[in-house]
Amino acid sequence: MPQAFIFIGRSGCGKDTQISLLSDFLKQKSDTPILLIEEGESFRKFFAEEGYPNKLSKAIYESGDRQPDFLACFMWTRTILSHYNGREHLIFNGTPRSLPEAKIVETALRFFHFEKPIIVHLDVSRGWSRKHLISRKRYDDLDVSKIEKRLDWFDRDVLPAIDFFKSNPFFSFHEINGEQTIETVQRSIIVSLEPPPSR
Repeated sequence: MPQAFIFIGRSGCGKDTQISLLSDFLKQKSDTPILLIEEGESFRKFFAEEGYPNKLSKAIYESGDRQPDFLACFMWTRTILSHYNGREHLIFNGTPRSLPEAKIVETALRFFHFEKPIIVHLDVSRGWSRKHLISRKRYDDLDVSKIEKRLDWFDRDVLPAIDFFKSNPFFSFHEINGEQTIETVQRSIIVSLEPPPSR
């Protein structure tokens, strides 16, 4: 049966890596295809297009601020409505980024009849995140002031979404210590997702 996974955590916590490893694990278990929902990648493609909304969105990105909820929701809903046919696992990367967006994600998953969508919160401290963002020297991590902005809006906007998932019985919430080796984090995720042995 297809499952929905939502990976959420501070920038630099390793979501991309752990999603790739989980995808490999799922492919070994069954031939169920996987649809990856990458809000960040959708925005990068959006920035490259000509148009007034595209320019406004790119300016927000370049300032380090968070994109508005309506536009963020458009990015992932467009992907799902265009490509989901009811047979794939859905894996969300870094979505949602606010409490209102989290509630809209819930309506989408209920609409598609997912049962117990899985939330994987890769929990890392602000200091750990800052250190890793600076060390990876990616284009959008070169300006420390923009990193601080992203960390600020994570604390302000994303943490309430995480609390919403944690307290909502519709979801299966898994908090994973992300300040470990890649292999240890992967094992922690797999162990957390495996059902308990029957007695």
